[in-house]
Amino acid sequence: CEAIDQTRGWFYTLMTIGTLVFDQSSYKTVLCLGHILDKDGRKMSKHLGNVLEPIPLMDRHGADAVRWFMLAAGSPWSARRVGHDAISEVIRKSLLTYWNTVSFLTLYGSVANFAPTGTLNLTHSLDRWIVAELNQTIATVDGALNNFDSQEAGRALAHFIDDLSNWYVRRSRRRFWDGEVDALETLHHCVEKLTLLMAPMVPFISEQVWQKALRPVDGALPESVHLADFPLSNEKLIDQALMNKVATTRRIVELGRAARATSQVKIRQPLGRALVAGYSLLDKELQEQIADELNVHRIEDISQVGSELVTYAVKANFRTLGIRYGAAVQEAAKAIAASEPGELVRAVRSAGTVTIAQFEISAEDLVITETPKSGWAVATHDGESVALDLELNPGLITEGFIREIIRVIQEERKQSGLHVSDRIHIAWNGDEEIVRAFDSGGEQIAQEVLALAISRDEKLALPNSVGDDEQLAIAIKITKA
Repeated sequence: CEAIDQTRGWFYTLMTIGTLVFDQSSYKTVLCLGHILDKDGRKMSKHLGNVLEPIPLMDRHGADAVRWFMLAAGSPWSARRVGHDAISEVIRKSLLTYWNTVSFLTLYGSVANFAPTGTLNLTHSLDRWIVAELNQTIATVDGALNNFDSQEAGRALAHFIDDLSNWYVRRSRRRFWDGEVDALETLHHCVEKLTLLMAPMVPFISEQVWQKALRPVDGALPESVHLADFPLSNEKLIDQALMNKVATTRRIVELGRAARATSQVKIRQPLGRALVAGYSLLDKELQEQIADELNVHRIEDISQVGSELVTYAVKANFRTLGIRYGAAVQEAAKAIAASEPGELVRAVRSAGTVTIAQFEISAEDLVITETPKSGWAVATHDGESVALDLELNPGLITEGFIREIIRVIQEERKQSGLHVSDRIHIAWNGDEEIVRAFDSGGEQIAQEVLALAISRDEKLALPNSVGDDEQLAIAIKITKA
């Protein structure tokens, strides 16, 4: 195991001496390491003054953060750029997300007085899905580490951390608030196995989680994470069909968020409907998750009216067409221009390729411009589409204010240092829109923010804006019950 510049001075010399003296190589496996480069891609050198000393680097970011970056952010045999920003980014995306997930489990487990039994009750589809992803991750990490491929192991771990935090925990928040044992048992199981998987790569963080979060509620665990057995994958729990459906669900949600972003309609503002390609093929529970994530009342299949939502403009992509057809590229471009744009786009997206005149055309041969029609926001990628109906009626607008009020109260709770289980009393004041929101959604607001009493106090000033109109304002005063 040495850097690539030791090919002649170390690897070759050892092989030569071994062959001369013993008639065999002195080693069986070679791991040839790439060079460490600075953030600009230059080889680190004292002469250039761009060397990062390892101890100060670990003092700044933590030893485990540097280990994780070196093991997971690239293959050992590849040159990689090392800099403070790069290390901070992998900390934020993976290690900090893992740490926050553990903190979430600890917090809500203590509120519910949860004690793990080690028995999973996988009746909920989200529980089955995350356990399937966990066992797939165990198999991937085990195989990668056996092949000395730390990057593949790190990639699989980072992907699972994202699945666990940004989908399972977020989609199950209501279950955790209610202290549902099945959800807590599933999350505890996933965190325990994930900690074991991460232990070889981040030994200090994993040991801290083991000692402070896992062993206090499960004394049967080994004394140290490094004394525990490495996890084994249970293939019977890997439900590939369910994993594929959830992956489709998440892609649809991302498209919906992209459509929201282009329309500049906040995610807290409910919409009447969304149209989704292939929506009817998903299970009812997954359909409900999409509706909840996109904050829409109902979802319909886009195939019924999808062609009416977008105006298409199509031009030839001369770069790809020129490579294949050379001098005939102008003729191909004319054939594309003569085609009906909407029909052509739908044909290539569904079939992959179409033949126009004697030319075979794929999506990459086209420069497609999609313009959503007024009142709609549309996002499309790889044949999947989501369209949002942006029309707002008074009822939807009031629902939006209810959501904004809940956000303001939750922020006030956090700034006041209240525990997640603390009950509160709320005094409020606001204009007509706020009054309507409290009148129609008072029970919902109270349930979401754990309020035992809500009352209007017209003496309160109105400093906080709600919505885009500065005249729509609300004042909140919270007291612990």
